[in-house]
Amino acid sequence: MTIKINAQKNLFHLQTDHTSYILTVMPNGELGQLYYGDRLPVKEHYANLSQREERGGMATWNDGLPDFQPEMLKQEYASLGKGDFRLPAFQLTQPNGSRTSEFAYQDYTLTAGKKRLAGLPATFDDTHDDAETLVCHLKDAITGVRLDLAYTVFPHQDVLVRSARFHNPTTTAVTLNAAASLQLDLPDADYDFLQFAGDWARERHLYRTHLRPGLQSIDSLRGASSHQENPFMILARPDTTDDQGSAFGLNLVYSGNFQDSVEVDQFATSRVLVGINPHEFGWQLAPGTDFQTPEAILSYTDRGLNQLSQQLGAFYQAHLVNPTFAHQDRPILINNWEATYFDFNEEKLMTIVQQAHDLGIEMFVLDDGWFGHRNDDTTSLGDWFVNQPKFPHGLTHFGDRVHALGMQLGLWFEPEMISQDSDLYRQHPDWVVGDPAATLTPSRHQFVLDMTRPEVIDYLFGKISSVISAMHLDYVKWDMNRNLTEAFSRRLGADQQLEFTHRYILGVYQLYDRLTHAHPDVLFESCASGGGRFDLGMMYYAPQAWTSDDTDAVERLKIQCGTSYGYPQAMMGAHVSAVPNDQNGRVTSLATRGAVAFFGDLGYELDITQMTPAELEQIKEQVAFYQEHRHLFQFGTFYRVDSPFAGDGNVTSWGVVAADQGSAIFGRYQLLNHPNAPYQRQFLKGLDPQRTYTVNQDSEHFSGAELMHAGLFVPTVKPQQGYSSDFSAQLFIVRAVQ
Repeated sequence: MTIKINAQKNLFHLQTDHTSYILTVMPNGELGQLYYGDRLPVKEHYANLSQREERGGMATWNDGLPDFQPEMLKQEYASLGKGDFRLPAFQLTQPNGSRTSEFAYQDYTLTAGKKRLAGLPATFDDTHDDAETLVCHLKDAITGVRLDLAYTVFPHQDVLVRSARFHNPTTTAVTLNAAASLQLDLPDADYDFLQFAGDWARERHLYRTHLRPGLQSIDSLRGASSHQENPFMILARPDTTDDQGSAFGLNLVYSGNFQDSVEVDQFATSRVLVGINPHEFGWQLAPGTDFQTPEAILSYTDRGLNQLSQQLGAFYQAHLVNPTFAHQDRPILINNWEATYFDFNEEKLMTIVQQAHDLGIEMFVLDDGWFGHRNDDTTSLGDWFVNQPKFPHGLTHFGDRVHALGMQLGLWFEPEMISQDSDLYRQHPDWVVGDPAATLTPSRHQFVLDMTRPEVIDYLFGKISSVISAMHLDYVKWDMNRNLTEAFSRRLGADQQLEFTHRYILGVYQLYDRLTHAHPDVLFESCASGGGRFDLGMMYYAPQAWTSDDTDAVERLKIQCGTSYGYPQAMMGAHVSAVPNDQNGRVTSLATRGAVAFFGDLGYELDITQMTPAELEQIKEQVAFYQEHRHLFQFGTFYRVDSPFAGDGNVTSWGVVAADQGSAIFGRYQLLNHPNAPYQRQFLKGLDPQRTYTVNQDSEHFSGAELMHAGLFVPTVKPQQGYSSDFSAQLFIVRAVQ
């Protein structure tokens, strides 16, 4: 049993293999937080953790409990208006306008395992991995609304999953103004706040700042989790590194507007809230209805940030990602976008397909421009039927030709979008998001479909599903190239408009759910302009994501490193593209581009028909090498060694280690080559210190201890033919000696 309950004392002790989470029922009936951190022994009570003393000038619960002052208490799901002036986890508005709530504990339910949520992406325990779920049932004495706080313990990955569900059993509607998925009150504020921020083409860069008094937060109001901030964050002790120290990781299984906040109060305690952004949110909780928050992920370790990333990655693969693909090797693909853009026809594409087949590439992905009369980005979104001049014999004919070569086939869609120049817009202008009285704001010449409408979901499902079936697709690339503006639905009433952004993402999830169930063997990849919805909500349906539209190998070092803190490499689409790079004009060697892209789901994004025989032979070698080591690259235990965010960032290194520690591959990347530089060594991680290894098939044998603590000598990089010695990459292939 992972959850120990003392029913007499209303004490709940949740244990994973290495951590403890302890909560209790406080004297006012609300739930209180006692402890979260390294595993503690089970005791009958924890009086030491619940000590209180009276402070002057503060509100008290009542005169009989002078030391019970909400402003001083660690709570599980706090309200506003009863003496706690920190940000609340939720807020209800009663019909009379009062926003005061008094939720008191009633009882609990304890069950084995973990079930999925209805209508939302969610964690699960299909393999009976010792998960256990506690639900604490509370009731508001004022309104009669009920609240269920759910806690699932996944012991072997040291993960807790939290969510909240409101139910209105009364005959009177109330308004839900805010509803966090998780609250965590920590007893001090000596933490660094690690966030992963950026913009299009430079997503998820690591920023680390020490907590300060007041509120610090990351959020999105874009209708998507966004390029600008990611819903994953870390709180780490100041001395925590990749290899040692304590850290909490928090993530949200959600793809819409979110807010992660940390509030440091006057007593230097920290309140953490994770969930739907309370701005631009409201929900009419009508009689007999429920509101379920998305799930939040919480994990702790005292063994450094690499360990935190690894246990989260292992958890996602076991308990979030579609089991069909969770451990399935991803195919090596080639995408025609940067090779052709909109300028293609069937025969031009088949030239690329045949060349790719000859190189050993396993899948061809047809990108934007195959539908309607789309020859540029101003038209045809929503018209999901074949562009006849480009495919005179139809899409099925083209798909059959690709499959006849033994290759898999993928196709690009942007289901959520619509062009004004489209048959769909002319037929259904009311399906567009936006106030009809307002001037609508286009982005990339396109507008957004109202995904709150069931008829929109039905239309998209019918069109997309028929294309998937007709072409026998193996893969779908689901793009989303703009955020929400004029967030308004003509379908919803005035009192429901604040529900729109959440209902929108629920509609997206519904479409994903229907398509993935109708086509269970099709691999879906999430692509939101590359990284605009790189979140766990998407990963539930689409086991991999296009990490960034920026394919420059140098920029990808920061993007992929930052992403690795919260997500495993099997989730990261990583491609080799042409030089000069399309995003920044940088020229790097094909070897460097490949060595970066290997540490993800490898693909190619360039016109191979224009490459030299020597370049084609190099790609053929890269493909063969990746095929040999693919499972290790995609599913090996990932270690960050040298961070691009540390020091001058000139050297980045990372590696993957097999579960049995019998093999490993490390990559070392140097931006600038310095003259007469000092000697350099490369240190490895994750090996068995007692085993003997070879590196790059050299005759010398090394102990794991030597490779990890003494390191390998790294010779000076020599100029390559046609390239400078800058932007170099080296791979270290490590094998245990039998």
